Amino acid sequence: MILLMAMLLLMAEGDPVKHFPAKDVEAAAAKLVAATLDKGEKYTVMVNRRKEAGQSEVHAVDTDVFYVMDGAATFTTGGAIVGGKTTAPGEIRGAGIQGGTRRRISKGDILTIPFGTPHWFSEVHGTVTYLIVKIANGK
Repeated sequence: MILLMAMLLLMAEGDPVKHFPAKDVEAAAAKLVAATLDKGEKYTVMVNRRKEAGQSEVHAVDTDVFYVMDGAATFTTGGAIVGGKTTAPGEIRGAGIQGGTRRRISKGDILTIPFGTPHWFSEVHGTVTYLIVKIANGK
């Protein structure tokens, strides 16, 4: 699946092939902060590791594609952002989500979160490591 996502991005951007060895991806993920692996005009590839719930968020422009590399979490989508504040142009973050759909995600799962969709790691069960592909295709 990761290969398919990468191929689609490269076809869309016309960029030369970029290779990120597993050891480099794991080293970036070990930092417990989102690490950017690559950034193009219309995409960003990141890796992140979480130990706890984060802020809820909604993007006006970016569609997110997540691939869960390891671990498990409860992920909430839809509903309404609680206490939302604009943190950057087209980016709103909040304290949670009211309503929405909760789903348990775990190693091997892929999620696509279209721009304009509130989303939130509402619970993390141990640690969760995931690859993020942000595609700028919104407003």
